[in-house]
Amino acid sequence: MSYQVKIDVSPIYDLLGSFMVYVTKKWIRDIDLGTEWIREIDNTLSHGVRLAILEASSWPFDDYDALYAWASCRQPERSVEHFLEHLEHTSESSMWDEIHPIMPSLSLNDSIRIQRSYALLLKLWYEHYFHQIEGQIMPLITEDGEEKIGLLDKMEPEALIEYASGGLVVSPMPGLHTVILFPTVHNRPINTYCFYDGVLLIQYPVDVPEEGEEDPPNMLLRLTRALSDPERLRMLRYIGGEPRSLQEMAHDLLQPQETLMHHLMMLRVAGLLRIHLGREDIDRFSLRQDGVSELQLFLESYIRI
Repeated sequence: MSYQVKIDVSPIYDLLGSFMVYVTKKWIRDIDLGTEWIREIDNTLSHGVRLAILEASSWPFDDYDALYAWASCRQPERSVEHFLEHLEHTSESSMWDEIHPIMPSLSLNDSIRIQRSYALLLKLWYEHYFHQIEGQIMPLITEDGEEKIGLLDKMEPEALIEYASGGLVVSPMPGLHTVILFPTVHNRPINTYCFYDGVLLIQYPVDVPEEGEEDPPNMLLRLTRALSDPERLRMLRYIGGEPRSLQEMAHDLLQPQETLMHHLMMLRVAGLLRIHLGREDIDRFSLRQDGVSELQLFLESYIRI
């Protein structure tokens, strides 16, 4: 049984994504913003605001599943301010009811804890950081979202997801009826995704204009960094035959899964791998041949061959 694809364009997702990256520092080595962005935010926020926001660094990472679920279940026209007001002032039972159909295992007590814990901190993040850059983000995600919406009737669901995400492969699976794609800027170039009951939510990065013609484009830098390590080249050769799981790689390549995940992330953000999503974290990786072709194109374009 197949699924339908929806495109959801809202700066609320970038609000959540930027907050999550700043607080958890997750993927910070792999996104374009990098550690310099963290230092800039640290220098911008007051000491009190920074301490309040970073309190969330010790909270469960799974809390973000609920926050993203509330974002996806909101009224379509709801702005960031309306979303934050809704999170802060809506009754706890109503907030739980909103996402219970797609998160049936989330208890009322956990829903209440997440709502109470994050409502004020996200408001602080919006007031002291996000509202200043929201106007720059909106044109980028709007233009990209409109392009993807225009492709809904022209591409098969699997092809559209792989195109938008640069390599995520979502085959039909039991119980999955809706895939929601949403564009963001802060997490560029990685994808994040979350399985709910019947719904898969996928974040994908939008293209951001490069600053100067003399500097190598970010995509070329990612490709050359990924291919500069002999271990990653050997991994590409190994993966090139057929899709492989992390467990298979650890067994065959005799390397710890943590080490392999670092290499896989480098290859993935460079556009050299496809990820075949599966339930229960059983994803498989295969070679993305378009990424291999892009290396020559970016190199020739930059050095003007």
